[in-house]
Amino acid sequence: MTEELLNMKRLSASILIISSLTFFQLAFAQETETIALISPRTNAGKPFMQALKERKTSRSFSSRPLSLQALSELLWAANGVNRPETKGRTAPSANNLQEIDIYVSMQSGLYLYDPFRNSLQLINKRDIRAITGKQNFAAIAPVNLIYVADLSRTGKRGAKAEFYAACDTGFVSQNVYLYCASEGLATVVRGLFDEQTLSRVMNLRPEQKIILAQTVGYPG
Repeated sequence: MTEELLNMKRLSASILIISSLTFFQLAFAQETETIALISPRTNAGKPFMQALKERKTSRSFSSRPLSLQALSELLWAANGVNRPETKGRTAPSANNLQEIDIYVSMQSGLYLYDPFRNSLQLINKRDIRAITGKQNFAAIAPVNLIYVADLSRTGKRGAKAEFYAACDTGFVSQNVYLYCASEGLATVVRGLFDEQTLSRVMNLRPEQKIILAQTVGYPG
């Protein structure tokens, strides 16, 4: 093999490597803006009655991140679309108002769950886990779910609107409890946070109200 041919092969290999790196860098950049979730394994997990038996609150968490599969199934169980033809969800909602949005706080940033596109939309790249709760474990656990009610969707004001929002959040959080029991994950629903600070950091609108937060991760 001549030196000229060898140099051409080296140049071609270099171009291929650079092109591949650029492709993966672009793919990574896109993923930071939108995380495409995986379809849930609806035939996985423990039997329902066993999950009920093992449902519990935990306040000890590992920092080990959840897999994309587990994160996808967690959010689908919480309030995903289980009847695409009617846009039906896994959690009931009073008058089908669907006023509860699920924000997901992880080390990589704050995301909004889109159940219809089965994805996470990046809100900001700041790690706000410590702000989601006054308990130390909130900053350590890989996932903190923040349940936000958009009261403008309820068509109601004051105590009645917040009552519906609280009920609907309860349905969602219980789904998370049962999924965690089924998959051996730890979870706790929380109301101890600085609502004003958290709302500001999340850049919420006045009609959006944080109802509860819920920490999820592997047992500590």
